[in-house]
Amino acid sequence: MNRAVRLAALCALALPLLAAARGYTPAGRCGDFARLDIPSPAGTCVALLADEAEGLRAPRRILEVAPGRYWIADMGSWEPKRGRLLEMTLPADGPAPRRARIAVLASGLDRPSGLALGPDGKVYVGEAGSVWRTPVGAPGAAPQRETVLDQLPDDGTHPLKEIAFGPGDRLYVNVGSSSDNCRSGQDAPALPCPDGEGAKPRAAVYEAQLGGPQRTVQRFAPFATGLRNSMALAVLPATAGAPEGRLLQGENSIDYRDPQGPPEELNLLQRGRFYGWPYCVGPRKNAQGYEGRYDCSKSEAPLALWPAHAAPLQMALGPAGTPFAGQLLVAWRGPQASGHRVVGFKLDPRTGLPTGPAIDWLAGWQAKDVVRPMGRPTGLTVDRAGRLLVVEDFNRTVLMLLPVQPSTAPSSSSAKP
Repeated sequence: MNRAVRLAALCALALPLLAAARGYTPAGRCGDFARLDIPSPAGTCVALLADEAEGLRAPRRILEVAPGRYWIADMGSWEPKRGRLLEMTLPADGPAPRRARIAVLASGLDRPSGLALGPDGKVYVGEAGSVWRTPVGAPGAAPQRETVLDQLPDDGTHPLKEIAFGPGDRLYVNVGSSSDNCRSGQDAPALPCPDGEGAKPRAAVYEAQLGGPQRTVQRFAPFATGLRNSMALAVLPATAGAPEGRLLQGENSIDYRDPQGPPEELNLLQRGRFYGWPYCVGPRKNAQGYEGRYDCSKSEAPLALWPAHAAPLQMALGPAGTPFAGQLLVAWRGPQASGHRVVGFKLDPRTGLPTGPAIDWLAGWQAKDVVRPMGRPTGLTVDRAGRLLVVEDFNRTVLMLLPVQPSTAPSSSSAKP
């Protein structure tokens, strides 16, 4: 069976899974919304804003585009052209528990995943094979699509695009690898791996330099390579020593059957550097099949190691003036005990880099019969009011972390901040 047929078969299997009912059983209220039994820090609760009853299918990203207006990139499924751009608003009155209102702004999108607010005030959307932007119009208005990048690789195992902006109109774009480990069947993995060869390698983060009166792409080239799938990108603010900011990447590493390995990685990306995929994993160790075949000292070491199979799917910097200030927030979607949670890492005041143990914001999110499914966070944002919003693709939800009101006592399962 060739790669295209295998991918089609996997997509066919995924479709009924995405169509199946998810299931949370609300219990009481969290603010003006239904409360879910998801452990969170003392004094907080998790509210259900929307789920499949509002038409959600596979939400991947959420972004506040104007006060009280949120756009959602809903991938739909792994089948092309099933995605949508949605707008969510929260009702200001009415009986509790309230539900968010969701309108469809655009449909027929190709596996949309990236969603970012650009320095020009426009919203940038990353589909599998393209990046486009639109001004934020009136509530419910259809987007005015302007193509920024097209003809990007949209096939293989990792077609989704993540996007992030850096200072100076720099746009970073994930171009994931076409396979898990550059191996075909039982054959030894390829050396060199074709994904990393040529002028337009895959398994890379690209940099687009925007410029000119229309902010068009002046240059589009690989920024860093050897990165299996960079679905979590975040840019640290510019400093005197780093005027372009510093680009962080959460690496979804190779899928070993070993539940303890290989570790996921947090990488500090530097221009022109190679980060190891598919030859190396973790702290410059040879990946399976490359033992004795590649010198991993030629690759860059990770900034930090994260739990195996945690699956980082988005990162964001906590805004000043919120409980998340001075933290790098990460959505870990993986099914193992180390995954299915939202965590933060403190930024060292001296270096500005993430350090220390994970701070649990939503954790202990394992399945609980008749109460909740296992958490599958894929995207997050902190809105202007300082509230953490999280979306789950598999469970089809939009959630919000809120302070407990006096009439709502915290659950005994609350996590420690």
